[in-house]
Amino acid sequence: MNKFNERLKELRIEKGYTRGALAEQLNVSVRLIAYWESGQRECGFDTLISIAELFSVSVDYLLGRTEY
Repeated sequence: MNKFNERLKELRIEKGYTRGALAEQLNVSVRLIAYWESGQRECGFDTLISIAELFSVSVDYLLGRTEY
């Protein structure tokens, strides 16, 4: 089961990012962040890697394949 939307929101809040700040960091729109967090859309592979690097977690963690 893909947990990307849950993990992204949890990490964003934990690290103190607003949707706007995260969108700016990733060079995407705030609306796209909202779509990802609500599970309405999925991000591309390159963006997924950028998010993992930004939050110092694995892609597997973001997708819910591991618990760390």
